[in-house]
Amino acid sequence: MISENLRNIREVQLSPLDYLPQENLRENLVDLVLRDVPEETPVQARQLLSELRVELIKTNVEEVKVVVFGGGTGLSNLIGGDSRLESWIQNPFCGLKKYFPHCKSIVCVTDDGGSTGELLKDLPLVAIGDIRHVLLSSIRLSGLQARYNVTADQAQQIATICHSLFNHRCSGLLQSGLPKLKTLLLSLDFCPRTLKKYLVDLIDYLFIDTRLVRTLQRPHCFGNLLVTAAVYREILPGLSNDQLASRRDVLHSALLKGLNTLSGVLGAGERAVLPCTSTPAQLRVHYTNGVEIIGENKLSDAQRGFPVERVHVDSFGKERVLDCVLEDIGQADILIFAPGSLYSSIIPVFKVPGLAEAVRANKDALKVLISNLWVQAGETDLSIADPGRKFYVSDMIKAYENNIPGGTRGLFNEVLCVSLKNIPASVLQRYAVEGKIPIFLDRDALCKLNYMPVECGVYSRQALAERGVIQHDPDTLAQAIKTLYSCRHCFDEKSNKEEVTRVGAYQFTEKLKSDPVLPFQRYHFIDRWLNDLHFSSVESTKCLDIDSAKALFREIFWSHPTIPLAHFQYVAGISCIDKEKWDRDQRWDNVFSFFDPEDKFIKIRSDQFYVREKLEVALMIAFGEALLGNYAKEKVMEDVLIKGLLIGKVYHLYLQGKEDRSCYFDGSQLGTFLLLARMFPTNDKNHYIRLVNSGEGFTPPGLLMWLMYAWYLDNRLATHIEYKMSLMKINQSNLIPEQLKMSDRRKRMITFFREVVFYDSY
Repeated sequence: MISENLRNIREVQLSPLDYLPQENLRENLVDLVLRDVPEETPVQARQLLSELRVELIKTNVEEVKVVVFGGGTGLSNLIGGDSRLESWIQNPFCGLKKYFPHCKSIVCVTDDGGSTGELLKDLPLVAIGDIRHVLLSSIRLSGLQARYNVTADQAQQIATICHSLFNHRCSGLLQSGLPKLKTLLLSLDFCPRTLKKYLVDLIDYLFIDTRLVRTLQRPHCFGNLLVTAAVYREILPGLSNDQLASRRDVLHSALLKGLNTLSGVLGAGERAVLPCTSTPAQLRVHYTNGVEIIGENKLSDAQRGFPVERVHVDSFGKERVLDCVLEDIGQADILIFAPGSLYSSIIPVFKVPGLAEAVRANKDALKVLISNLWVQAGETDLSIADPGRKFYVSDMIKAYENNIPGGTRGLFNEVLCVSLKNIPASVLQRYAVEGKIPIFLDRDALCKLNYMPVECGVYSRQALAERGVIQHDPDTLAQAIKTLYSCRHCFDEKSNKEEVTRVGAYQFTEKLKSDPVLPFQRYHFIDRWLNDLHFSSVESTKCLDIDSAKALFREIFWSHPTIPLAHFQYVAGISCIDKEKWDRDQRWDNVFSFFDPEDKFIKIRSDQFYVREKLEVALMIAFGEALLGNYAKEKVMEDVLIKGLLIGKVYHLYLQGKEDRSCYFDGSQLGTFLLLARMFPTNDKNHYIRLVNSGEGFTPPGLLMWLMYAWYLDNRLATHIEYKMSLMKINQSNLIPEQLKMSDRRKRMITFFREVVFYDSY
């Protein structure tokens, strides 16, 4: 009927479609459904367009199979609204699940922040947070009614109770008798008996399974604990977490069983929400200046000042994909790439072997990418093509192209973008003041890449009217997808007929590592190391609270997963030195910590302990110094005089003999670093010199190592060195050869730290 309506319309000399204001047929049809027939349309054309709109709206898609890929907020909002918001309970049954009951989500598992990060400290699971978020958003009205024979009002009440239960925040040390927990349990009395029993059993299980004891002492989102309990109930209680770390097959099957059971009980349906892999993984981000950081949380918090060049996913073992995930992709009628964090949402999903191939193998499905709305700090605030401007939609696609194995070939054709045409300029201006800038559609660039842009008003008008915010609207997004699917046979553009091999597709090979250490194993290693460490207060007027210090140090080291475990062996203790007793020579720096190679203690001035930021700087700088150990036997600064005139100084560095040297670096690596620090070798292999002009200062190699160590981990920890590295941001010119040399030295220094200092062979 839709095709027939379109034929009738096209037979009119001045086609009624000409009265629709959008750029192409897809956009016109979506706009027709979302906004109705334009008021100025003549009567005859209005009637034909109205009939077409009716056909589009009444098309039944209840049997259409949909698979959506993504992360937390973007995916959950698309599926059924952002279930973390209080406003969600007003309309919990919206979004894709409302129109497409057979809707399944494949979720990214590289999150390591918040409650998810707390779980990773104790358990060998994949990241749970995004799964929990999407699962709550996937609760369907029809699913609850079919399973429990409830009315729509009762289903609404169930969704409200689940919202309170899954979003409840525990401050730590969760116990069964807590008043808030009792209140939540009482609310379950309004649920169907079987649902109440299942949820009560899950809550009880949290306090029964001894493997979960440690994590109950941490702050959590209660929904994450319920998902964890659902999985652990499927595992034999005799298997410890350490044993499970090497029994990936057990966790693989437990994830499927636990999530399927929980999904079914909540009315979301079988296999509604599944992880992209059952293998724990972490994100590794490579910036254009060569620095690599580890952790999704680090990425969102980073202020590196350079664009992201590519991302890697380091898996803790061989990646495993649930067979049903591949089956669902192969059988899908619609495949959707949800909006979300560019480098920590879609890309990590398609780093998992087999998923991109499965999407490409499905030749018949409608494949749609939904573009992000806003520039995101740390990810899309800088463009590789031109760091001086902001992100376009084409930049986002190029990022996919450069990071997904095989590029974007066969993954999607349509690119659904929010139209900002009808949003008041005052709203956009207010957002700009807050630092939020839209990702603009560069239509011509997309068309040249053989994508079909679909720009339409899929933002929430209610949210804009009530709260003045711009966000994707779950229902209008679903209607747009439904329209594109219903009309898919009416489009005859070249991009839909043939696959185009795109230039620059991801080809490089990941650097593989063996014998991986899971996050919870790393956390326990740090914990044991701190317990074995010696703490002391040396001539300090304030006694060091050792337990509090250990807790703070533990969190600082946990927040820097880039640090290899091998670095920890060079420190034997930490001392707090009273400010009045601090006798370090500060002529060259204002660093108030150091590593003493005599006793292998990190010495920190007492006033640095009062503020975490200062303590973190002091700790990381001294920790980096520890890698050099006792490398220096003697340091001498000698005046250079010519005819009695002081023209400069020579800095002499005499290295400790190889047999007496305790150092992280071998002789060749140490020599490489000293050359990068502009120290020059002499005929004596253990003697290096550096000429310093009169009146000028310089950064000794030891100090350079400490500062670079902290800077590489987080440039905000060492603003002392940031100015040196900022040279790499300047457009290079052959007119100033020395500038090119300096920039090259900076690049080689970063490469040294990436490939030698912070290379983790586990």
